[in-house]
Amino acid sequence: MARRFHDVSGFAGELKGGVVAIGNFDGVHRGHQAVLARATGTAASLGAPASVLTFEPHPRTVFRPDHPVFRLTPAPMKARVLGQLGFDAVIEHPFSKAFSSQSAQEFVTKILCGHLGVRHVVTGFDFHFGKGREGNPDYLMQAGEQHGFGVTLVDAFSDENGDVVSSSRVREALAAGDVGLAAGLLGYRYAVSAEIRHGKKLGRTLGYPTANMALPPEIALKPGIYAVRFRRPNGVVHDGVASFGRRPTVDEDGADLLLETYLFDFSGDLYGETCTVSLVSYLRGEEKFDGLDPLVAQMKTDEAEAKAVLETITPLSPLDAALTFETVT
Repeated sequence: MARRFHDVSGFAGELKGGVVAIGNFDGVHRGHQAVLARATGTAASLGAPASVLTFEPHPRTVFRPDHPVFRLTPAPMKARVLGQLGFDAVIEHPFSKAFSSQSAQEFVTKILCGHLGVRHVVTGFDFHFGKGREGNPDYLMQAGEQHGFGVTLVDAFSDENGDVVSSSRVREALAAGDVGLAAGLLGYRYAVSAEIRHGKKLGRTLGYPTANMALPPEIALKPGIYAVRFRRPNGVVHDGVASFGRRPTVDEDGADLLLETYLFDFSGDLYGETCTVSLVSYLRGEEKFDGLDPLVAQMKTDEAEAKAVLETITPLSPLDAALTFETVT
């Protein structure tokens, strides 16, 4: 994994003078990867470290706290993906209204030149920074000439249909249950991570013990049943079937949203582990059954369908192979 720094002031001296990709990169989708590949390629040609400057929390959450954004890749997940893409470090600089009010000149002189000592900056063609978004691409190019660092601006990336790949499109696909489209936009299967918590343990009595995760309320996944890949902190990967929703058959009081994963051919204690679930296929919507017997019958059908799906999948990319398939020992 890439080294993580929680502000620019703590950035390691041996990583200064490198190539820095700048952006929020939520989802690290294929459009982001086009920017990031230019950064790692430039770093390799210069023999310099490659780092990413991003911001926490998501700026939209700061300016609209009553409407927190559906984060595709919270900071730990983003750092993991960026590490797989070959970056040495990720700087998760705190974002606040005060930070956003600094001038574009301050951003360049204090952060890029002062704390990071950039040799080259890579970002998207529409990157803006500083108070009132005064720092536009032309400003950044001129600042590079003035302060002696290179600048690469990367055009928008379009998919095979000519549509621009964006985080918003990924969120819309996940909300619709179209995990295949989301994976195509991301270049890897979408995944969530959370600590395994205790539940009511009803699944155990039904022959389907589950690993339960409470996900942030702003996660707008479509409720239903998914075929999944499940990764433990030790890197071991298991196949499974997961239910995301409020469990209407067994909870009458509108319980909180949970992701409950049944792992095939597994027995053991997962409580307290922070695990990752990759969504491979959406099988069906959430239903309320007339009792536990029809619920269990449907669960058996879901298990068989999930196994059939998971037996045939192949990696979408080297990144997907690392995140979804490879067992680390």
